[in-house]
Amino acid sequence: MKKRIEDDGTDTTECARGDKPRPYSCTVCHKRFTTKSYLHVHRKRHNEEKLMYSCTYCEKRFHDKQYLKSHMNVHSSKYKCTECGKCFRKNYLLTVHRRIHSGEKPFECTVCSKRFTTSHQLVVHSRIHTGEKPYKCSLCDKRFHDKQYFESHMNVHSSKYKCTECGKCFQRNQLLRVHRRIHSGEKPFECTVCSKRFTTSRQLVVHSRIHSGEKPYKCSLCDKSFTQLPHLQSHKLHVHSNKRPHDCPYCGKLFKTNYELKVHVRIHTGAKPYSCRHCSKRFTQLHHLKVHLLMSHNEGSWLTCNICQATFSNKSALKKHLQRHYGVKPFVCNECQKRFCTATELKKHQSVHSVIKQFCCGLCGKDFKHKHSVKIHFQECVQNLLIS
Repeated sequence: MKKRIEDDGTDTTECARGDKPRPYSCTVCHKRFTTKSYLHVHRKRHNEEKLMYSCTYCEKRFHDKQYLKSHMNVHSSKYKCTECGKCFRKNYLLTVHRRIHSGEKPFECTVCSKRFTTSHQLVVHSRIHTGEKPYKCSLCDKRFHDKQYFESHMNVHSSKYKCTECGKCFQRNQLLRVHRRIHSGEKPFECTVCSKRFTTSRQLVVHSRIHSGEKPYKCSLCDKSFTQLPHLQSHKLHVHSNKRPHDCPYCGKLFKTNYELKVHVRIHTGAKPYSCRHCSKRFTQLHHLKVHLLMSHNEGSWLTCNICQATFSNKSALKKHLQRHYGVKPFVCNECQKRFCTATELKKHQSVHSVIKQFCCGLCGKDFKHKHSVKIHFQECVQNLLIS
């Protein structure tokens, strides 16, 4: 975001590179506009003025006469969708719209292979990988990669629905009611099969697929299917893509996602952002905090193996444990053909065949083969520095 103060004192803050200056700000929601006339039209929504201008074709109503005039062009347009009858003023708009019906997504992300309907969607998505967040809130300094998220966030500051527990604001009372369940622990939606309870109906719908076996999201590159879209996206990125665009500034190690890099950097910095609400302990990863809450403070529920009755803190650990009972070893070393139950075990084994030391201490530059070795060494380096 660029900020300039003109000679007359006007704040001409730009939301992103290439945007026009927006010196006119709404006093209610802080949304900014390039002209006074746009601001005037916008203010009518807060004043709840009547929708004075009505379309004679579809009876749609508008605050402003200019918006009605622009809308009327839609009905007289020669570019009409044969599927749904929607009209457009320009042919390229119709071409983009038709992709909704055809499912065509011609724009592909070079990092995670996710596809998009328009080039603009791809540009916005690519900021997830680059970490670019050009939209900055002037009230709380929070930054966003998407303009819509930014504008939605600005409405939060003017919202009348505020959580009394944490101060978070919401645009609708329904959203506030759902949010309050985080503090109260209320879970009104119960699974009829296993009696597990959930905060929202959406969580229950996704969970029910475990019992029904429904996996609506199928990978186009292999036969695997998934219950949730994020799981499919993660599968494509980690299984079918070899691209690692994110590199560690301390040791140069490459990562597929910005999140993986963020977690890795904590090895070098010693940062522990997750703190226990019951004691003073802190953790580098959320998973470690959840395990601590379960083991030390009995917060959460244990998962039990139906064969040997061993207990586990998460589904992933239980799944790996069951593979050992069944003798399943899907991960094979391409050097010696030795088989392993997990990808982590295989990765650790492969270092035997390699002379490469990919882990480097950010303080002294010493190289290591294994991750745990550099972590132990780094702590020793920090202690030595403190002593000296």
